[in-house]
Amino acid sequence: MSLDIWLAYLVTAVVFSFAPGSGTVNSISNGMVYGARKSMASILGLQAGMAVHIVLVGVGLGTLVAQSEMAFAVIKWIGVVYLVWLGVQKWREHGALDLNDVNQNVSSGSLFKRAVFINLTNPKTIVFLVALFPQFIDPALPQLPQLLVLGVTTLVIDMLVMVFYVSLAAKMSRFIRSEKMMSVLNRVFGSMFIGCGALLATARS
Repeated sequence: MSLDIWLAYLVTAVVFSFAPGSGTVNSISNGMVYGARKSMASILGLQAGMAVHIVLVGVGLGTLVAQSEMAFAVIKWIGVVYLVWLGVQKWREHGALDLNDVNQNVSSGSLFKRAVFINLTNPKTIVFLVALFPQFIDPALPQLPQLLVLGVTTLVIDMLVMVFYVSLAAKMSRFIRSEKMMSVLNRVFGSMFIGCGALLATARS
């Protein structure tokens, strides 16, 4: 893979990672509530879910999911239900923000698993990768090294973008510790999760 092609993919990966989605909403929400350090577990979870998609695309299963209406629909509706459930849970949360309390009550493992599931149940990621990877792979060269380069680039860029979102959100948390403001933010993020679920529900393979 030439440097020019890799740089072109790098720009594409940055745009893809910055685009608003369920992972972005999850990162910002966690950053504001749990702080930057603890939210790193959720970022790793998002990358684990993304890595599974990359592997599936690499072995060809991604193409099957992208082309199979049944497989796409099953994954999609699991994701829709989960995102709506997260949104409802956010709407039901109340009380002022106490960072010490929330940091003790929620484990890093829980944040990690939730983030993994958010990315795993988003079939649009597979469709995106299936459509994108072939544009940057030279069929005349060994495919595995090229897939590794694209996959690692995708994960690193997405991780850095999510770290940016989490860090920014964590710095904003000091302004939202009142009960009234937390109630508003919980409803905003709850609505955003539900909105992501609604958008996912309209997705087609």
